Amino acid sequence: MANHKSALKRNKQNEKRAARNRHIRSTMRTLVKQVREAATAGDAAAAKAALERAVPYIDKSASKGVIHKATASRKIARLAKLVNTLG
Repeated sequence: MANHKSALKRNKQNEKRAARNRHIRSTMRTLVKQVREAATAGDAAAAKAALERAVPYIDKSASKGVIHKATASRKIARLAKLVNTLG
């Protein structure tokens, strides 16, 4: 446990940021999962709608530093490719 006032503050900040990052990452993963589930079900319209919800959130995750921008780009590209194969 931290003993100095600055270390206590740092721990508090780290916990707050970790909670925020966990929420953003969890929500992003849920949205990606919805796209994949709609795609495996063969529902092109639902997959496209889910993709439109997921893409801005993935970009937002990258802009907040939760994931790397290259990771965000790769996720978006792979999801778009998956949805486009449905027709």
